Amino acid sequence: MRLGPLGRTGIKVSSLCLGGMMLGRWGNSDHAECTRIVHKALAAGINFIDTADVYSRGESEQIVGSAIKGRRDTVIIATKVHAPMSGTDPNMSGNSRRWITRAVDDSLRRLQTDYIDLYQLHRPDPSTDISETLGVLSDLVHAGKVNAIGSSTFPAEQIVEAQREADLHGYVRLRCEQPPYSIFVRGIEASTLPVCTRFGMGVITWGPLDGGWLTGMYRKDGAIRASGRAQLIPSRFSSSNPANAVKFEAVDKLLEIARDSGLSLTHLSLGFALSHPAITSVIIGPRTMSNVDDLLAGADVVLGDAILDRIDAVVAPGVNLNPADVQYDPLELTQPHLRRRGQGGGDDRRLRSGNAGA
Repeated sequence: MRLGPLGRTGIKVSSLCLGGMMLGRWGNSDHAECTRIVHKALAAGINFIDTADVYSRGESEQIVGSAIKGRRDTVIIATKVHAPMSGTDPNMSGNSRRWITRAVDDSLRRLQTDYIDLYQLHRPDPSTDISETLGVLSDLVHAGKVNAIGSSTFPAEQIVEAQREADLHGYVRLRCEQPPYSIFVRGIEASTLPVCTRFGMGVITWGPLDGGWLTGMYRKDGAIRASGRAQLIPSRFSSSNPANAVKFEAVDKLLEIARDSGLSLTHLSLGFALSHPAITSVIIGPRTMSNVDDLLAGADVVLGDAILDRIDAVVAPGVNLNPADVQYDPLELTQPHLRRRGQGGGDDRRLRSGNAGA
């Protein structure tokens, strides 16, 4: 497994990162099998695990913490904060000092560690000044609870704003961005990846298989299999959703490219995600042992220019086939009163944040 620098942190991470979203009741509630998945990934040379407090409401962090007992010093642990951890308390979510101060200690306890290598903001929070957020994250770094900080699914302009605020006020900089990236979700190629390169940031991408689309699992007029993500977000995979029509057509074309290349569609898709020079590590999110075996078998796939050109002809660079797959909707687009003069609405409407999926 190739190791590379995580931006300018000095931390070296594997080209594949084990994602924890499917570890726990969102995907696999068998803790023993989840532990075997973690151990299999580590034995294959993966030294990087990414999870989040919200994944199965803390269960994923607990599984990861138990699985790496006795190995903590050789594993790079990333987790995230932002999404609601309570259905009723509005202060138990977001990017405020109040919430992050509590949430980080909860994550440390579940992970059974006294430090987190990479602590990430799971989504932007328009209700909180970015200076407020960077201030508390800097305090966590100085206190030794966190080694580096990052963002996830931040638009390029918000990354730039955060870096500017950090420089102005002497805060710790964001060292990594975690965006969605796959053959079907290529929007970050236009601005996010160039911005990260400019600031010397690492990039760890999620969704290389677009939730299963890029395995060939979902076909036109086919039954929707009961995958973890299909259960969480069924409309994302349904043939009755008009937004999916272009994806069904693209899957057929990509399967032909994969066959001509002697690869499975899964391995073609992993090779694509690993091919961009700005990307540090690609997150894989296996739910079962068979999943992890298949994904690890594609770790060394390298695609030549001819294959990448054919992929570009199916999905053009910088294009998201279905914008909903990004799983973040800026308030400026979802709230009419923010784009129409004279519209009413109180602060509560202004401050709601976007989606918080993977």
